[in-house]
Parts: sequence; structure tokens; C-alpha cells
Amino acid sequence: MRMATALTEKLKTTEFAIFARLLNNGKGEMSPRLARYVLTLGFSVAERERMDDLALRNQEGCLAADEHEELMSYVKAGHLLALLHSKARKALKKRKVS
Repeated sequence: MRMATALTEKLKTTEFAIFARLLNNGKGEMSPRLARYVLTLGFSVAERERMDDLALRNQEGCLAADEHEELMSYVKAGHLLALLHSKARKALKKRKVS
């Protein structure tokens, strides 16, 4: 039980969790206006093409160290975006606002 609590506490201090709390403005959920805006956020076509290229070359073992770091940055940004989209959908569903 103590290990689970430690893991939960660690997760609460990740960059993702901190940023998500900032967007909630201390109110526990996003405002409908912010939630609708967050759902419009996404990667550009050029960024998606770059991610695809990096991912393919990574699978082939052909990435330089700086390219691997770039790919991992895209992965982290994608996870943050997915988390924000999820929170936005939840906020809108809870308020039944479209």
C-alpha cells in the first residue's frame, strides 16, 4: 500500500500533472470555453510527417542521438496533448456542453 501511495505522489508532480492543474485554474476542471479550445489543439501536418519519419528511422535503428531526443520530445508532447484532450472532453461531458 505504501508503494502505491509513493507512486501516486510521484505522478502528481510530473510536468503533465502540474500543467493540467494550471489549466484547471484550481477549480478541478476546465471551463467549457477552455475545453473547446483545447480540443482544437494538435500537431501540424509538417510535425506529423516529421514524427512519422523519426519513428520509422528509429525502428530501423538509424537515428542520431539528437534525433532520438527530438522523437522523445514529440512523444511527451503527444502524451500531454492526449491528457489535455481527455480532460477537456470530460469537462464538456460533465457539463453537457457542446
